[in-house]
Amino acid sequence: MKDTERYTTEERVRIIQRTTLIGSVGNLLLTLFKFVAGFLGNSAAMVADAVHSLSDFITDIIVIAFVRIANKPIDTSHNYGHGKYETLATAIIAIILFIVGLGIFCSSVSDIIKFVNGEVLEAPRMIALLGAVASVVVKELLYQYTAIKGRKVNSQVMIANAWHHRSDALSSIGTTVGIGGAILLGTEWRVLDPIAAVIVSLFIMKVAFDLIKPSVHELLEQSLPQDTLKLIIDTVTTFEDVAQPHNLRTRRVGRINVVDLHVRMPGDMTVIESHKIATSIEKKLAEFLGTDSIINIHVEPIK
Repeated sequence: MKDTERYTTEERVRIIQRTTLIGSVGNLLLTLFKFVAGFLGNSAAMVADAVHSLSDFITDIIVIAFVRIANKPIDTSHNYGHGKYETLATAIIAIILFIVGLGIFCSSVSDIIKFVNGEVLEAPRMIALLGAVASVVVKELLYQYTAIKGRKVNSQVMIANAWHHRSDALSSIGTTVGIGGAILLGTEWRVLDPIAAVIVSLFIMKVAFDLIKPSVHELLEQSLPQDTLKLIIDTVTTFEDVAQPHNLRTRRVGRINVVDLHVRMPGDMTVIESHKIATSIEKKLAEFLGTDSIINIHVEPIK
């Protein structure tokens, strides 16, 4: 049995909301601490890192707001459910993540240019280094916790939010190296901060791209992967009296797989018999597509 099948929709929603709420509280406290550490520690890098944490808090709010909508049952206005709200939330998180990464990149490049032009970068204080180290530890713990829960309930938006936690941890590693180098190695090494931030910002934007790509594909009705399509056809052809599967159409709606397929059966078969076989095919496909999948089998006579 798949992990997601162990939970009802309500249980899944509660797990997602509880996990996200814990993360949002952690993000809020960490953001406040990093802003204080940045201003008191005279560190622009720490303030930028605090802004990054603030973006995490904002995305937590998005997750909490969207997940309840995404798990609403099918109604007359949404015959395939509301799963794409969750996909839309994932895309929003990815866009925010990319914008934050781009902002860090531009700000850091500007500092590097100032250093090359002979400007002396201001040295941070020890409290800023403490804030950076605390951020690395807290954000990595939040990543591990959120990712585990997200995989357990098969929530794309939770996994996306987990990566947002890790991106902040990666950003804080760069900040830690930069601040530590600026404090311990002297004036000529203060450029380590913006250099590390540039490298980390590129990783952040890469993660954002990897998250938004599948979301866009789903919103544009991309088919399921080729290996899944082959498995569907192979499964259907194992049934006796079933031939020539065609017009296979697939897509995802949030965490739900949707399959439409035409098959041919003997023309002298009764409606009851063909319906029974079609139902068996749907149940067999649901074993690997998920019990909440929407599978439609259209029966035609063999030519």
